[in-house]
Amino acid sequence: MKFFKLFFLYAALFFPLLCGCTNDEGTAEKPAFDVTVSREGNSTALSAKGSDAKNPLRIVSGSENRDLEFLLEDFCGKNAAAISISYMGSLDIMQILRQGGGEYDAVWPANSMWISLGDTSFRVKHTASVYQTPVVFGIKKSIADALGFTGRDVSVTDILAAIQAKRLSFCMSSATQSNSGACAYISFLYAFLGNPDMINPGDLDDPALQRSVSELLMGINRSSGSSDWLKDLFLSSDYDAMVNYETLIISANRQLKEDGRESLYAVYPKEGVAMADSPLGYIDKGDSEKEGLFRKLQDYLLSAPVQTAIQKTGRRTGFIPISEENKNVFKADEGININKTLSIVKMPGAETIERALELYQEKLKKPSLTFYCLDFSGSMAGAGEAQLKEAMWNLLDQETAKRNLLAAGEKDESVFVLFNKIRTLTFFASGNDPEGLLNVYHKINSAVPEGGTNIYAPIISCFRMIQDINTGNYTSAVIVMTDGRSDDHFEEFSRVYKTSGMEDRDLPVFSIMFGDADRTQLDGLAKLTHARVFDGKTDLIGAFKNARGYN
Repeated sequence: MKFFKLFFLYAALFFPLLCGCTNDEGTAEKPAFDVTVSREGNSTALSAKGSDAKNPLRIVSGSENRDLEFLLEDFCGKNAAAISISYMGSLDIMQILRQGGGEYDAVWPANSMWISLGDTSFRVKHTASVYQTPVVFGIKKSIADALGFTGRDVSVTDILAAIQAKRLSFCMSSATQSNSGACAYISFLYAFLGNPDMINPGDLDDPALQRSVSELLMGINRSSGSSDWLKDLFLSSDYDAMVNYETLIISANRQLKEDGRESLYAVYPKEGVAMADSPLGYIDKGDSEKEGLFRKLQDYLLSAPVQTAIQKTGRRTGFIPISEENKNVFKADEGININKTLSIVKMPGAETIERALELYQEKLKKPSLTFYCLDFSGSMAGAGEAQLKEAMWNLLDQETAKRNLLAAGEKDESVFVLFNKIRTLTFFASGNDPEGLLNVYHKINSAVPEGGTNIYAPIISCFRMIQDINTGNYTSAVIVMTDGRSDDHFEEFSRVYKTSGMEDRDLPVFSIMFGDADRTQLDGLAKLTHARVFDGKTDLIGAFKNARGYN
């Protein structure tokens, strides 16, 4: 034991010398090689001078690691290396692993369970946890005070009671798209089952469990397919609370304080919280050179000075304890107590997880009210038309939808508005009756593109349809799929959005662009309605799946 104490003391003293002096962010002040950084969509490419930028170490990662890119840049600069990192949802990462890893050399999801569920060919090796962060409720301090949630243990039942009394609502990422949403959902299941040692598939059939979880999820007022984007959404508007990683609650509070806004108070349900363990693993394809670079990167991330730098971002590390200099990052007045032992939920087996996610999608999640505005202008003829109809098949054929966790829920409501500049054609679908949904698909499939494009008119027609609906009973959204440029003006649309009450209803307008869609116009829609634009130019089906995860 004395030897290990001396070793860690030695490491603490000399690792900084080996890795270079660090600045306040924990990175080297002057890496040995200049690094070029380029970002496009959900991907970042980093290449140091002298590296093979065309053959980088390709990593598929959860979006929560985006703010650790400064460490990857530092690593590339010290090792003349090139790294490409693509950010995806947990379910997409799982699917990539089931297909053997695709083009990627390494995987960095939020939770080990996605490697366990996806790595059916057993290609992933050298897996190690880089950091840990629990999934918690971040509630506005004034609301937490009013609910009596500050300074005491809070149960999931307490949270449910606040939701039922209309005293609390929250944002949460989708359990079928994002790890933070899946982890929160699984922890709810454990809590309402009385914290068994392990959940089995049969436990999920309990009517009382389903009723309690469903009522809790009715408290969600906005959903997301990404934990990182959920934080940005929260900061862009005015919500009561969000369920997210502790590190993103800490990050949000930094920004809220800078903006002079009220901070969040972290609440850890006493029945247990799920812990994201951020495993980094190598996808073995027989390339010893790539494997060597991966091991260097992993050793770098687990080194003492870099672990200290990771702590500065509000992440917990198991390799070394929280340093004195970083303890002020985890603020007790924000509900974060690093000295308290957390009750950690044990992830169930693969069969239970898959059954739980299916149950969430089809029965337990808050019902969705979705308006699909589908561009059938003349420019869509050919490839665009085929892609759009294929996307609708993936949604409306329930056997196909189930495989992608896109199946309709029992109480979902869907409206399909086919449009060009001259007219619109509208179809409706309620619930998840396979025959009824296929009937809508056949109507869409028979439509023929013609005429010009006006993306604003069909959205405004959706506003009229939603006027008499109690949107509080749904997560509501408009999803526009278009390849064209609107001939009408955004200013008039913006006026209608505000005067029609859609701003007060917080109705987001998501867009999926392909062909020569005008990104500027679609970005305007996203900014106005607190939504986002998905690029379907290379993978329309993938973009559609991602957009659907936000509702």
